[in-house]
Amino acid sequence: MPTLEHNALVAMFRERPELAPHVLATLFHVEVPPHASVAVVESSLDQLIPAEFRADLVLELRDANGALVLAIVLEVQRHVDPDKKFSWPMYVTGVRARKRCATVVLVVAPDAAVAAWAAESIDLGLGLGTIKPLVLGPAVVPEITDPAVAESEMETELAVLSAMAHGNGPNGLTVLQAALAALGRLDQEHAMVYFQLIWDGLREPMQQALEALVMERQIEGEAKLPPFMQRLIERGMREGELKGMREGKLEGMREGELKGKKETLLRLLARSGIVLAENESARIQACSDVATLDRWIENVLGAKTATEVLS
Repeated sequence: MPTLEHNALVAMFRERPELAPHVLATLFHVEVPPHASVAVVESSLDQLIPAEFRADLVLELRDANGALVLAIVLEVQRHVDPDKKFSWPMYVTGVRARKRCATVVLVVAPDAAVAAWAAESIDLGLGLGTIKPLVLGPAVVPEITDPAVAESEMETELAVLSAMAHGNGPNGLTVLQAALAALGRLDQEHAMVYFQLIWDGLREPMQQALEALVMERQIEGEAKLPPFMQRLIERGMREGELKGMREGKLEGMREGELKGKKETLLRLLARSGIVLAENESARIQACSDVATLDRWIENVLGAKTATEVLS
């Protein structure tokens, strides 16, 4: 089951699609084509291919005339997975062939060791061709220590990533202060999820230092805390309540994923001319297991009846 960290990082780029080309231009110094819009599109690279070839997110950049100028396939990678060295090249070539535009894979890897592994060039065979993913890991994410920078329009999410990457470093507390300032401009739901992401990545001494700083400033009134932090303290929120909000957000993300897969399955069934009986339709709507829905989606290929699909 996807973790809070995985889902929250995917949602970060889904809800702020312009963040991906901003990262390419400012952190990787890639010459991003001039574009007028960035949009999230169907993350399945082909609706009839196996589940392992479904990317976390696909973004399309279009120019002022609506022409597609770049596709970005985004993957959140938390662990070393050798299979990705085969699927990532397929993402690039598959999307490029289908959409007839330049295509890159952007991998978000919070762990330094995983990021280093992901950034290795992928040999396509006999050294005749390679693909190199762009990897957003701790070595690439900048240390954002200025709260004014962290609060700017395009830097809020980068401030969160900065805190995740550098919160335990020598400038950790300054980085965390900047991230808290950035969270203050968000709604409570997003601020809480991002705060939990940051907190989970901190080692115990830094967690204690952050907690002490927040309480000290609240008592002395030296600085205005972000509204969501003020509410946490005023309400006496403890670990159990924080966990409840976190799990509620994760459950909401899971429900969205289930809904999307059900819609994809029904669309594929209709396209294949397979008619569902009332009980079969109800079975699909009642399904709450992502793996089962993935299996049914795969079963559509070559199936002639609903029974074959829902086996």
